[in-house]
Formats: sequence, C-alpha cells, structure tokens
Amino acid sequence: MPTGDNRPASSDTLPLNIFELPEWLVRPSVRACRLFNTMLDGIFYDVPGLQSELSEKDRVAAGMDEKLPSRLFSFDALSDPEGSLLLIDATTAPYVHRYKDVELFLSSPYEETRQVMIATITGVGSSALGSAALAWDISVALQQPVLAIVPGYGVADVLLQSLGGWFGYGMYDWLQAKSLVQNGLANVAPQTAKIGRQLAASTPEAKTVHGGPVFRHGSGSADVLHAIMKDRDRPLRLLIGHSKGALQIGNAIQSLPPDRVHGLNVVTLGCPIAKNVEGVEYHQYLGLFDALGQLNMWGNLPTEWVPTWHSTNPMLPPAMQAGPLTQQALAN
Repeated sequence: MPTGDNRPASSDTLPLNIFELPEWLVRPSVRACRLFNTMLDGIFYDVPGLQSELSEKDRVAAGMDEKLPSRLFSFDALSDPEGSLLLIDATTAPYVHRYKDVELFLSSPYEETRQVMIATITGVGSSALGSAALAWDISVALQQPVLAIVPGYGVADVLLQSLGGWFGYGMYDWLQAKSLVQNGLANVAPQTAKIGRQLAASTPEAKTVHGGPVFRHGSGSADVLHAIMKDRDRPLRLLIGHSKGALQIGNAIQSLPPDRVHGLNVVTLGCPIAKNVEGVEYHQYLGLFDALGQLNMWGNLPTEWVPTWHSTNPMLPPAMQAGPLTQQALAN
C-alpha cells in the first residue's frame, strides 16, 4: 500500500500565499487610485483655501523660527493609501498633528488629543488633503480643534469604487457593511488585504481573518470612529460627515452604549442618513442642485434643502458652506 498521500489539497490546507499578488505591483496601483481621488478632493473640498492659509502660516512661522505645519502636499502624502488621524487646529501652531495609530492617539499624553470634541469624515477615497480641508473649514468656523479621520484606501475600495462607489453609496455601503469584499480578500490574500488598513488595524479589538483585517462596523473609517467614541475618556460631541462620510458616521454610532451618544450632534452634508440612534441630534443638509446626493438619499430626507450642489469648495459655486452650516446646526 502506498505510504504517500496523493489526494488533492483541500481548501483548508492550501497555502493562502498562492493567491497573493506582489506588494510591489499592488501598492503602486492603489497609490495611483488614491492620487486620482486626491485630485477629486480639489473639486469637493476647499483645498486651494487650505493651501493658501497654511502657506501663509508657514511664512510667518519660518520668520519666527517656529515649527512649521505638518506637510500635507508632498506626492507621498497625496498618494499614500494608508489612513491617519489629523488633529487640525486653525487657531494654534503648528495647526496640524498627524497620528497613524488609534491606540497611540487614545493613550497620548498631549493635551490637544484630550481637548478635541469634533470629528469629520470625508467621502469616497479622500486623501489627507481633502480630509484636512474639510476639518480646517470647521475649525475656522467654530474656533475649535477638529479631528479629521482620513479614510484608508485598499484593494477592496478599488474594487467597490470600480463598481460605482461614487454613484451608488447605498450599495457601496451595504457591501462594506457586510464586509463581503474585504472578508473575501482577507480569506484569499491576507497580505494584500492589509494595504491601506494600518489605521483600522490599530484599533482596540481589531478583527482579522488569516491575519488580514476585516471591518467590524462597515469600513475602516467607521471602525476608527467607533473605537474613538467607545474607548476615549470623553466621547466626541460633534460629528460632521460629507458625502459617503456621513454613512460611515451612521455605521460607527449604531452599536455604541447609550451614554456614549447621549447629547451627540451629527451634521451630514450631501448625504442624509437614517435617524435611528436614540439620544443623537441630527442636522442634515442636502443641495437643491446636488444630483449625486439626491441619488443617494435612499428615502432619508434632509433637515433642510440648501441652494447648493455637492461640493464644499467656495471656488466652485454654488457650494455648500461646511463651516457656516455647522454653525447654523449648533445654533438651532
């Protein structure tokens, strides 16, 4: 009787790395997609205004031998698929602080990490530049620090966006919420699944399959926000989401304990979400000329219709005024 086992390998014994693509091939492709979305950030967010203001502050700081604001405009920063936390404070130098690990942010001894009570999330695949621009608008308007959650961008996002992520937020969100693509990727190519997911993987209780990260609350951004709301000494009190970022906020706050969301204000711009979390005050704005936002309403009506389109960039009128609309929401 033969002693060798010539049976075909089962799915349980197949090495997962046979499905992996080399990182040197995958990462540049994901970077290229991220860079494309970064260019779109210049349409949907006040990137020119941010660049102008930080350049002026750079000039003043350099003349006083002070620390310059963090660099957001290098090619590496613009194309980097990894997410990050940007603490934006338009009132205090050096204006921008970057964190790449959620647990390190939560345990940071620096006072600014404990003071911030506002967070923003931008739309599909936005880079550090677009995320910082929206947070800067809010910080200028409210004269308070703002935490910008920069969405990580991985292979799963490339696949979902190619299926119409810009135009079908509801389907995109459903697929993310079920983690179908990310789960599948983690099962067959865990190393590839890690690209763009370092920030989400740094959250407490991060979930993995075969070492590849998967989402607990629908997306990397939602996982990060959920962790900050749940594990921080004081939960955030104001969340602002533009476009698909509003859906990420909706997913993140779903399963939080009541004491973590009591008194929470949520402002959505260009994408109304379901008002289904008790104790939360929703302020939702949708443009009369915002075809993209109206396409993705999915039956959720805004608090107010405003005479704008989808952009928050004032150089492309009629744009949403993110800062003034947030001020208006808090005044009501």
